[in-house]
Amino acid sequence: MDKERAVAALAALAQENRLEVFRLLVQAGAAGIPAGRIAETLGLPPATLSFHLTQLRHAGLVTFRREGRSLIYAAQYPTMNALLAYLTENCCVGAPFAPPFCDPAALGQTTPETERI
Repeated sequence: MDKERAVAALAALAQENRLEVFRLLVQAGAAGIPAGRIAETLGLPPATLSFHLTQLRHAGLVTFRREGRSLIYAAQYPTMNALLAYLTENCCVGAPFAPPFCDPAALGQTTPETERI
């Protein structure tokens, strides 16, 4: 991950509601969550949630797919893991360090996006 993408991701997460949305999506796994349920769970008005999801999408942290009339949002684990790697790449004064990464596919969770990879 380059510095510009890292700054964009960190900027998107530097807002309380967006951070809550992202953490909820990470917790949900690869299957994601319908936008309505996100709004309900976090008590956000739909227009406010839409704004925050757009910011997270532009930063590459979330993706969505349409299922009928619903939009299902999911965390972009590769971007999250790349951000973690970027933040820790100089950890431990150059000693080998392997940060924990999250991989829902390893748990058997797939999405249309991960099935194409």
